Amino acid sequence: MRYNNLGHSDLKISEIGLGCMSLEGGASNVNIGLISEAFDHGINYFDTADLYEKGLNEELIGKAVHSFRDRIVLATKVGNEWRTDGSGWDWNPRKEYILRAADESLKRLKTDYIDVYQLHGGTIEDTMDDVVEAFEILVQVGKIKHYGISSIRPNVFTQYLEKSNVVSNMMQYSLLDRRPERYLELFKTHNTCIISRGSLAQGLLLGKKAKSYLGYEPTEIELLNENIEKLGQQLEVSRQAIALAYVLQQPLVASAVVGVRTANQMKDLWQACRELEKLRHQDLSTLLTAIRPIDYTAHLI
Repeated sequence: MRYNNLGHSDLKISEIGLGCMSLEGGASNVNIGLISEAFDHGINYFDTADLYEKGLNEELIGKAVHSFRDRIVLATKVGNEWRTDGSGWDWNPRKEYILRAADESLKRLKTDYIDVYQLHGGTIEDTMDDVVEAFEILVQVGKIKHYGISSIRPNVFTQYLEKSNVVSNMMQYSLLDRRPERYLELFKTHNTCIISRGSLAQGLLLGKKAKSYLGYEPTEIELLNENIEKLGQQLEVSRQAIALAYVLQQPLVASAVVGVRTANQMKDLWQACRELEKLRHQDLSTLLTAIRPIDYTAHLI
């Protein structure tokens, strides 16, 4: 496993992170075993959110990583508040809520500090100064080490890059979603990294039956997959390895977060991790001839 700097922070995180949202059902033996296996294979970046299963996911992580808490980078998110009747959640980026929610996450995670506390979305209507002040207070009192955001809205993440100390932005990035690439220079200017999610494009890059996706027609996705399959056969690597290698070749991507649910999926991930070495310096630009570029069409100003 390789490790990369988390933006301008003092943390180094594994280039493959574990997205824990997919581990449903709380602290079952299976879920705890998968998290332990991930750590044993070198993953030190674990991502969750208070939203997932109404905090049950955080409780799972807290129990699963207790014995090696000081050797991992733990990330969670804030901003979505569950309604008291459990019918859904509402966006709440107010300072008072962020401070209160941080304490609740710390309890569920069974830890004294959160390594990376992320705003789970964000809108241009938010009072950004209050959000940043809340995060800075949490840093000052030692409840969090660093903070970031999780946003695909340019009019949100560009403002945080310019006006706060975010170390990272978790955003969807893959061969089928290259929209972040337009903003790479801006991230570089602010020494802020990208945490990639959705790098497998809902399984579409693994050979799942093609469907319309982000404006791409099924035929376009099929053509891309044909090219991926040809390259995989040529280099004797899996589709997953190629999909992950594409985003990890970008120096600003510190980690590609992958979700697993089963032992077989974990096995496939380890195979892909081993195969990444064959792809470190491979020119993957030939794959891009199969698909047209797309860009964000909303939340631009």
